[in-house]
Amino acid sequence: MARSILSLGALLLGSAFLVFAGGLNGLLLPIRGEIEGFTAASLGLLGTGWAVGYVAGCIATSSLVARVGHVRVFGAMCAVAAITVLLSLLFVTPWVWVPLRGIAGFCFAGAAMVVESWLNEKAESSNRGRIFGVYTMVNLGATTAGQLALTTGDPAGYVFFVVAAIVYCMALLPTAVSATTTPTALVKVSLDLGGLWRNSPIAVVAVFMVGISNAAFGTLVAVYGARTGLSVSEVALFASVPVLAGAIAQVPIGILSDRYDRRKVLIGIALLALVADATFLFAGFTGTAALIATSAVFGAAVFSMYPVIVAHANDHAAPGTFIQVSGGLLLVFGVGSIIGPTIAGFAMTRYGTSSLFWTTAAAHVLMLLFALLRLRARAAVPAEDKTAFRAAPLARGTTPETAVLAEPTDPETPASPA
Repeated sequence: MARSILSLGALLLGSAFLVFAGGLNGLLLPIRGEIEGFTAASLGLLGTGWAVGYVAGCIATSSLVARVGHVRVFGAMCAVAAITVLLSLLFVTPWVWVPLRGIAGFCFAGAAMVVESWLNEKAESSNRGRIFGVYTMVNLGATTAGQLALTTGDPAGYVFFVVAAIVYCMALLPTAVSATTTPTALVKVSLDLGGLWRNSPIAVVAVFMVGISNAAFGTLVAVYGARTGLSVSEVALFASVPVLAGAIAQVPIGILSDRYDRRKVLIGIALLALVADATFLFAGFTGTAALIATSAVFGAAVFSMYPVIVAHANDHAAPGTFIQVSGGLLLVFGVGSIIGPTIAGFAMTRYGTSSLFWTTAAAHVLMLLFALLRLRARAAVPAEDKTAFRAAPLARGTTPETAVLAEPTDPETPASPA
């Protein structure tokens, strides 16, 4: 029993180092790019590069692990991710940063999948929920800590790049020296858009729009904050508070979505997101506190949408297809994540800083209109046929292996498409 606990702790520690480094580097690059005078368009492409690499990593890692094994793949992913951070320090130009960001996204996805496959091997029906909950909270805390680390120094120097690279290397140590057994093969996913659409059209459209909105915000929030006049420390808070608010909001939203039609819950969340969008666009902020408070409302809405959408899709899924549906939706989210930062970045360069929230507002309006349309097309799923809501880490940090770890019990009979 003690060995099992220690091996699980090693996996969680490795994951914590991984996401700490990812959170630090993910916020450091746009802040440093803004200091260097990069355009918003080029900084938006950082998010696009990351999303392309992340989606590719989710698809390709299972084959890599099958060839050389979990330990070698995990070590290689962490090492290459560290190398990309150091190369970003040596070559301070978006032409180098964007492809490096793609490589980092690939490595991050691969490393996360390996950690989650180890956790899946340890999880049993009696403790799967607890393990997933602890894993989610560890990653949330480590991501936030990585972002807030920027409040302790000057991002114009080299220190934070070195720290991120060191922590990426530290991530491979707990698993390299642990006695954890090698888990089974990783899950493979593919994008069956037709199957996903037949299962739940609203899930496909909504998760695509969430990808556009959340990736645009996650990539360019630092640029918006800096150009609004926030200090580096305030920018770090501005980026971190929405993530925490989104995690907290999943508790009441999950309860509501289990009791009521999830489409109506999603409509309510989209309306709340639009209120936050409109506040950013028209309020004319004069204080930092109001800006950060609005970002908390925004985060509570946009970062709680993804698990509601996945839960709704799985309410309609045939028994035994939960992983395929969740993995397919993750890839659709990834496609949206590729598009969102590019649109928002070029719009901010052409039309001004507020274009970030015109982009997110457009995504939320389209999601809302399609949800209202589908609400009239099909009846709600009966409560007894619903799968249980599962809180989720940030969708950008979700992999197909996350779906395996969070897998609920399938309903006995599939519901009709929504």
